[in-house]
Amino acid sequence: MISRNSSLWLLFAVTATVALIAVLLPPIPQPQSYHQFADQRSFLGIPHFADVTSNFPFAVVGIWGLFFLSRRDAIATTGPFVDLRVRWPYLLVFVGVLLTAFGSSYYHWSPSNARLVWDRLPMTIAFMAMVAAVITERISLRLGLWLLPILLLAGLASVLQWYRSEARGEGDLRFYAAVQVYAVLVLLLALLFPPRYTRGSDLAVVVGFYALAKALEALDKPIFSLGHIVSGHTLKHLAAATATYWILRMLQRRRTLSPSF
Repeated sequence: MISRNSSLWLLFAVTATVALIAVLLPPIPQPQSYHQFADQRSFLGIPHFADVTSNFPFAVVGIWGLFFLSRRDAIATTGPFVDLRVRWPYLLVFVGVLLTAFGSSYYHWSPSNARLVWDRLPMTIAFMAMVAAVITERISLRLGLWLLPILLLAGLASVLQWYRSEARGEGDLRFYAAVQVYAVLVLLLALLFPPRYTRGSDLAVVVGFYALAKALEALDKPIFSLGHIVSGHTLKHLAAATATYWILRMLQRRRTLSPSF
């Protein structure tokens, strides 16, 4: 483990590096072929049935997480939280997860750039709120809460910037991609920061399921070609939902190591 002062400098270095790379890279357009998912089957009047309905687990985890965080016993001397303010980033994580269920279903019903905005906006809420949660717990409560609205605005702005670039015919995914990469890097770096709670290694599992989700997304068509049973994108939704469940599982099972902030 490294000291909290060192972790603060490391966080700053990672933030600056990701931002610099995003600026220096050439624009990355969103290919229109992205919307052509492998499983085009309809069922019960629902187009792209599997890709639409596989978002249901996000709703389950989102509601479950919000219910758990609303319980009075979520604040305890040795429980998952020792300060009520620590819950705010996690509340927004599960709000983002719940909204993703609706946004992603809306997008997959009739895929297009305009609808994809509503898929990506709630995901960035979850990503950036999770970054703020890690900062509040591993570096500084005050800093994490101060950065929470800034991180959220940066994430939302990255989606809107991408959509505006597409509308101008100059598609550019750099900053939206940077938001995702940054969130994953912070979760991994958190394993090096001094923990205040047990179950810190669960963050590595969360990243693992997210990486699996991205791999399944890239293998959408090859997976579907194996018997035309299920597509990679449908499995991607399930893997990503499992990642969000693992965050909830971490909170449910962890205990306080250091009660001071």
